[in-house]
Amino acid sequence: MLAAGAGPAFAHAADRGFVMLLPTGYYLFGGAAAVALSFAILTLMPPEPVTRLLRAKLRVAQLPFDDRAITSWLSFAVIVLLWLAGLFGSRDPLSNPLPLVFWTVFWVGFTLVVGLFGNLWRWLDPWYGPSRLILRTIGRADRAPLFSLPKRFGHGLAIVLLFAFGWFELVYPAPDDPELLAWVLIAYWLLNLAGILAFGHEAWTSRVELFSVFFGMISRLAPLQRVDGNRLFLRFPGGKLDDAGPLPVSAMLFLLLALATVSFDGLMRTFFWLGLTGVNPLEYPGRSAVMLPNTLGLLAVFAGLAGVFVLAVWLGRRFAGMRNPLTEMAGLLVWSIVPIALAYHFSHYLGALIINGQYALAAISDPLANGWNLFGTAGYHVVAGATAGYESAWIIWNLQSAAIIGGHLLAVLLAHALAFRLAGDARTAALSQLPLAFLMVGYTVFGLWLLSSPTGG
Repeated sequence: MLAAGAGPAFAHAADRGFVMLLPTGYYLFGGAAAVALSFAILTLMPPEPVTRLLRAKLRVAQLPFDDRAITSWLSFAVIVLLWLAGLFGSRDPLSNPLPLVFWTVFWVGFTLVVGLFGNLWRWLDPWYGPSRLILRTIGRADRAPLFSLPKRFGHGLAIVLLFAFGWFELVYPAPDDPELLAWVLIAYWLLNLAGILAFGHEAWTSRVELFSVFFGMISRLAPLQRVDGNRLFLRFPGGKLDDAGPLPVSAMLFLLLALATVSFDGLMRTFFWLGLTGVNPLEYPGRSAVMLPNTLGLLAVFAGLAGVFVLAVWLGRRFAGMRNPLTEMAGLLVWSIVPIALAYHFSHYLGALIINGQYALAAISDPLANGWNLFGTAGYHVVAGATAGYESAWIIWNLQSAAIIGGHLLAVLLAHALAFRLAGDARTAALSQLPLAFLMVGYTVFGLWLLSSPTGG
């Protein structure tokens, strides 16, 4: 009944008009630049300077405090207010702050903030403060957790939660229905609170809670890094990967699933995908009619990306004659794909962030749709022209292209340094990267193609 009455899913990703499609010239230039940059780095740049660049750091500040309990309680209070808005506010997802804040401000915007400024989720974690209070109340604050999370689980539970999150966002007919979203997020918070109380905060959030795991991985790309307590350092983007160990297989699959989810979000809207599923993009029947093909499509993109990545690492290992275990090489080199995915995340969601961010600014002042104007923005007029017209589109096209090419350049540099760590010499490292470089070029071109493709649905 809920799905049948739901409106279009505006809140988490606005569909692009024709004017927002990346022009063919940008698409071709981006692909050519990706190829040129990849092989220039492989053939001309020695890996030692890249390694030194990753290790360099400049101290810029001393954080005044590290009391996570205070910021956690503030974060939890904001989340409770958003739940109330979802349950009792407007049913319009463009007037209710919950779907706008969650899908646009949090999932789109905060991911980019973490990629620039480090793991701010560590302070905003809404379970840390409440779980400490509960454990202190029942007299278990200084005791070991009741249970030990089995090592054999790895990040398997996080993979399940991430797939469920991706399925709800991309496949379910009404992911931005305010009341439904509120109940889903309440259930998710309670589930993780139970896990933290049973298995401990560190064990649960580092291996199960999907946002903690995801933001912890993304934050390694940030130029700003907190090191040795509260000291803040400026580093080359991805510099924190210099001391990163290989991810275990389950964590590697989690990261690849995160990349696949963002990629499928772009693919599922293209005329190409709609044609494969037998849907006329000019007569889109609604999400409920394509739930099965989209579910299978999400699984297929994940399996395809994981398979191609492992194949590229295996081929590179064979070409270079390396004896490192395949799982070790794949677990370390998977970090190098993250910059491309983060760049595509920015490029793909840029229009939604600009438009829906304005709706969020208006909605937070009147969360219950009862005439309030808490922050003076309730009457804010959304400027849809911010993404329309040639001048605005030109700026967005250039930002998208610059992000995609810059992400590719950073990915190749990181792969260069990580492969050198595995191989020990420049020639072997370059040989081992050849298949991975082709994969990176393909992934970059695929992202540019998605941005340039007509979309529907």
